[in-house]
Amino acid sequence: MARRPVRKKRPLSFWLLGAVFAAFVLFLYGPMFAIFVLSFQGPEGGLTFPMRGTSLHWFRQLWEGIGVIDIGAAFRRSLALGTVVMALTVGLSLLAGLAYRKKLPGGTPLFYVVVASLIMPSIIVSLGIGLMFRLLDTGLKTLLEAHAPALLETFTTTMGLFSSGLGAQLTWTLPFGLLIMFAVFNRFNPAYEEAARDLGATPWQSFRHVVLPLIGPSLVGVGMFGFTLSWDEIARSSQAMGDLNTLPLELQGLTTTVTTPVIYALGTVTTVISFLVMGLTLGIVAFWQSRRR
Repeated sequence: MARRPVRKKRPLSFWLLGAVFAAFVLFLYGPMFAIFVLSFQGPEGGLTFPMRGTSLHWFRQLWEGIGVIDIGAAFRRSLALGTVVMALTVGLSLLAGLAYRKKLPGGTPLFYVVVASLIMPSIIVSLGIGLMFRLLDTGLKTLLEAHAPALLETFTTTMGLFSSGLGAQLTWTLPFGLLIMFAVFNRFNPAYEEAARDLGATPWQSFRHVVLPLIGPSLVGVGMFGFTLSWDEIARSSQAMGDLNTLPLELQGLTTTVTTPVIYALGTVTTVISFLVMGLTLGIVAFWQSRRR
């Protein structure tokens, strides 16, 4: 008869590390799961357990609007800004990665300047950008007052969603995109490009048909980073958005005024959108890798 294999007894360290990991997962996803569950309470539900019935009441109220705050407009602004941030992060990170493949004059100081924004407190970056645009407004008003007084009546501010707000979020997303592209090109084999050129390909054809398909999944990942980091950004946007708020800023303001589970419904919707973006990204990467094979 075949002898059954003897299972080795797991050491105490295994169970201790397993308990730490379980506690970490609970700490990370427990609040999100609690908010998800509480958002499906009945009309008499509150902000804490136990639940009082189950329904889609708070999602309907969210769709109808929350007081004077236009959640739909804030959602559209965040979506538009996140899309622009994603496109610029992918494009600029790709160009920077290509530029750093060769010796770039002043490349080292430039790299440290870009990455330095990651170690600076986000609120300080936001305050600095807001101050810079306010100084720009003062200068423009002085010029208009001296040379074009008629235009001064219609001028308000240069701060806005796609000026100061866009710049503030790019200080957060571009360093991540740049670091990812550095990692990608550091392990990229230039022999593929050399083989394409030996076969008569131009530099553009070599990039389009050889380099781009190989780094495509990484570019999709950079795009996902850009969108998701923009989608939930608060600190760097708080002093740089001007008169229009993004959805996270509106959500932050609602936490001090809304005392019903509608705030949980909004959190559930935004979380689902984040997971949809990640799922779409993984699907695109899988499709790209299958095409490459």
